[in-house]
Amino acid sequence: MLPLDNNYVEELEAIAAEIQESDELAYYLQEEEETYFEQMKERFEPKIEELYNKVAAENPLQLVSLDKMLMNEHFEGLFLPRILGYAVLNGEINNQYKYTRPQDHFKDVLMSICNSPNFEILKKRIGQSIQVGFALSSDIWITNLITPIENKRIRYFLQSQKLDKYYTPEGRQQGLAIYKKQFVNFNYMTADFPKSLGELKVLWSSLKDFLIYREEKKLNNKSLMPFLKSLIGNEEFQGHDEHLQILGFYANFFELEGEDLEHLRKHFNATRKKHPEFCSLWLAFVLEMHESKRVDLNAQADGRISAILDKSVKDELTEYYELMDAIHSVGYMHEEAMDVVKTFYNRHEGTSLINECVRMVIYHYLARLINNLEASDYHELFELSKIYTVYINIFANQQFNQNVKELSMRYVKRTLRHYPDKRGRDYQDIKKFVATTFVDLNFIKEKEVVEMFKTRRKKKTES
Repeated sequence: MLPLDNNYVEELEAIAAEIQESDELAYYLQEEEETYFEQMKERFEPKIEELYNKVAAENPLQLVSLDKMLMNEHFEGLFLPRILGYAVLNGEINNQYKYTRPQDHFKDVLMSICNSPNFEILKKRIGQSIQVGFALSSDIWITNLITPIENKRIRYFLQSQKLDKYYTPEGRQQGLAIYKKQFVNFNYMTADFPKSLGELKVLWSSLKDFLIYREEKKLNNKSLMPFLKSLIGNEEFQGHDEHLQILGFYANFFELEGEDLEHLRKHFNATRKKHPEFCSLWLAFVLEMHESKRVDLNAQADGRISAILDKSVKDELTEYYELMDAIHSVGYMHEEAMDVVKTFYNRHEGTSLINECVRMVIYHYLARLINNLEASDYHELFELSKIYTVYINIFANQQFNQNVKELSMRYVKRTLRHYPDKRGRDYQDIKKFVATTFVDLNFIKEKEVVEMFKTRRKKKTES
């Protein structure tokens, strides 16, 4: 957690002063009518949200400090229900759908709401957040939170938010998935950077997820650079798997130059020497990023690694990135690239990690092209099928074949919706292509082709 910048503090203080001087608050305090509180909410929460979004985009490590300032009584509890939801979702979850460590910030925000003089109004907006937060927490943690509360009304309210439907991991998984949908368009992610080896072991996973989120949303990470450089350059961390994970993300996805690039090159190659399993773990990371739907490990990412890699060290990593250089320079459709891939691929076991990475590189090239084809560009698929047939023969891998089949079938179905006239030339061209190429590739059987293009009679309506 970093302290809030002065310019943010000044904006917050101005909003707090405006709230305290507002007619809406004066009417609410005088009449104690919820209508006036709602008017205050409608007027001031958008201003708080605008500032919150600015901090989340520019300086996400300051978000907890911002939350703490918003707990001040001068804000009358405004925006706290939203912050409570953010606190619920910022916690790291294990495979049993429980928090990996106690969520003190969730507790702090919840207690601030419970201690607010406006609790009776605020509680109408926090039920689901508490239910999910409690579901993800341990029973001991919940008991320790509720027991000290003296106000019986508040204590009973909190106790009622512990639901039986979240008793199982499946129930918690489903509940969390539904809850997350409310926040899909909000930027609230923050993280802590480890300062010791013990903290690295605990915090690396949530930090990695935070970095993936920032890359997924294409956010500006300038404010994170000093902390990432410090982590990457920490010699105590180098040689540990958790350090390699953060190094992998930083090296692949951050566009660096000058001193920052030299700093990375130095510590990347130093870590490579220190870690006895660097190659296999690095390739496992590469494969994980290729399989992720959240980030795009593309030619630019491979180029960043190739540029910092000490290729005088003759290992699988050098071999892999020399292959990437060849593929990306001439293009995967070029005969030269196909020959290089075939030679490389045959030198390794088909199920090896390095070959799996190669297959994913080619697959993503195909996916980017096919997924961006317009329905009217179907002749490009016809030509592309000649390319991916070559790779299907090189790889002889069932999963690769299945992935390419799914890509192609999705596109074909899209074209058929675009060309519904069964007598039209376009429809007939697509049908002929499927009946020959897809059958030859074992994507589809002949009887499935007949079923796919069969004219279905419309049911007669009873008169």
